[in-house]
Amino acid sequence: MLTDPIAISERLVGLPDVCIVGLEELDGTVHVHVESRMPRPGCSVCGVLAVVKDRTTVELVDLPCFGRAARLHWRKRRWCCADEDCPNGSWTEDVPSIAARRLVITDRAGRWVTLQVGRWGRSVNEVGVELGCDWHTVNDAVIAYGTALVEDPGRFADVAALGLDEVLFVRRGRWHTKEFTTQLVDVEHSQLLDIVQGRGADEPKRWITERSEQWRANVRFGTLDLSSTYRSVFTSVLSHVTLIADPFHLVRLANDKVDETRRRVQNEVFGHRGRKDDPLYRSRRLLLKAHERLDAKGEEKLLGLLRAGDPRGDVTAAWHAKEAVRQLYAHTDVELATQWIDELIRDMADTTWPVEVRSLGRTLSKWRDEILAWHRAHFTNGPTEAMNNLIKRVKRTAFGFTSFRNYRVRSLLYAGKPNWSLLATVTPR
Repeated sequence: MLTDPIAISERLVGLPDVCIVGLEELDGTVHVHVESRMPRPGCSVCGVLAVVKDRTTVELVDLPCFGRAARLHWRKRRWCCADEDCPNGSWTEDVPSIAARRLVITDRAGRWVTLQVGRWGRSVNEVGVELGCDWHTVNDAVIAYGTALVEDPGRFADVAALGLDEVLFVRRGRWHTKEFTTQLVDVEHSQLLDIVQGRGADEPKRWITERSEQWRANVRFGTLDLSSTYRSVFTSVLSHVTLIADPFHLVRLANDKVDETRRRVQNEVFGHRGRKDDPLYRSRRLLLKAHERLDAKGEEKLLGLLRAGDPRGDVTAAWHAKEAVRQLYAHTDVELATQWIDELIRDMADTTWPVEVRSLGRTLSKWRDEILAWHRAHFTNGPTEAMNNLIKRVKRTAFGFTSFRNYRVRSLLYAGKPNWSLLATVTPR
């Protein structure tokens, strides 16, 4: 047990090679004045021991002390060479264990706020209130320490299945112009690899080509929604990859075609948009419900509404087409699934089908190989959508972003699975 008051004070401060020269409390904030006990350095030019030229006090935000905000006042020594003929000028001491350069927060507080904001998803403002400092102080620390973590070359290894998807980044300007970003995701391990600006093909291509040739060769599958842009990314820079069309997006497209048909028939038959007493409007939810989830009463109600509001049977045909697309994923045998989709494509090309069903058939034909690839690999874009949800959570916590750098670093800290054990050793950037 320590009994020396000086030793007790220094142990409470918790900084090595530091001595306390003063302590005061002002307006509920603890102010601790310290000096470094580092030995005198030698001149970098001639090697002569330096002498103190003057001292400058730097105020640093520190971790709270016993429920009170704390400030560390570091009396930094400015050195100069003792040899008057030495051309070397003066320099200020640098103790990284106290604080990193260009940051107004102590090193331990900087690492703590990075953990709070990055790993646990707290807002910068909330942490700033707890420390009694402004938003910029906390955010600068998170970016400085967090960048070193997300740029760690060992953060992710080889990727077998790569997923691409877009997320709305910001609405900017007077006209709220939408700006998107593209997420690159390790589908197999549900890890956000990186975020690039835009939802075009150029930035994802650039990111992939910057990886090593071995890394690109290890990618065997690519998952995506029905996006021709992202398909071109894979075909351009990862031509050996087997592309997989996401089942959810295909079924959603089939549901959309049912809705489009229902709205068209509604206007043609009744001359107005759906109203609460119109049979087609009353059937809108039942039409999108999986057939196996309809009980006898629900199916009877749906068929009765279709008889009342769908005289030509267009909506009924679209509903059956949707269910046929859903049944495609009930087949576990690849050959049977191939026969099924080929028959769907052939049948939906018939001009007697509604225009919306024929459009769905053309999509099936265009994405036939990618749809069938799911039956061989069983990878989906689900983990990519999960990463999008985590990114949106970070956006909600931050009440939106306008800086892509802040958006990228904080999203990768939260969803990119950095090695948090390295936080104690990283050098802030």
